[in-house]
Amino acid sequence: MIENRPYRYPYPVNDADAIADRRSQLEREQQEHIAERQKQIALQTSPFSSAEERIRLWEKLHALALPRSPSHKLLRVIAEQTELAIEQVLEIQRARFAPPALPVAAL
Repeated sequence: MIENRPYRYPYPVNDADAIADRRSQLEREQQEHIAERQKQIALQTSPFSSAEERIRLWEKLHALALPRSPSHKLLRVIAEQTELAIEQVLEIQRARFAPPALPVAAL
């Protein structure tokens, strides 16, 4: 059976300083998150990042995987947002989803 117990706040409700400190902490964390996201967005278009790295960053930022279909509309969006040519995105796609090569038998 579940007990009926009152909810206890992690800090005193009447302590205005504690509430203000917590609010400041949350605002700092949000600003850090925004700054980190902006950094990741910049890296996904950086000429110093490889095409594979740019696409992996895009996938991470958007929580989406590179589509398998070469005619998928999202490929153009990925190319635009990573500043890659569509041919580069298609090349990465082919490399990722190509069937494994069969071993060559020794003669």
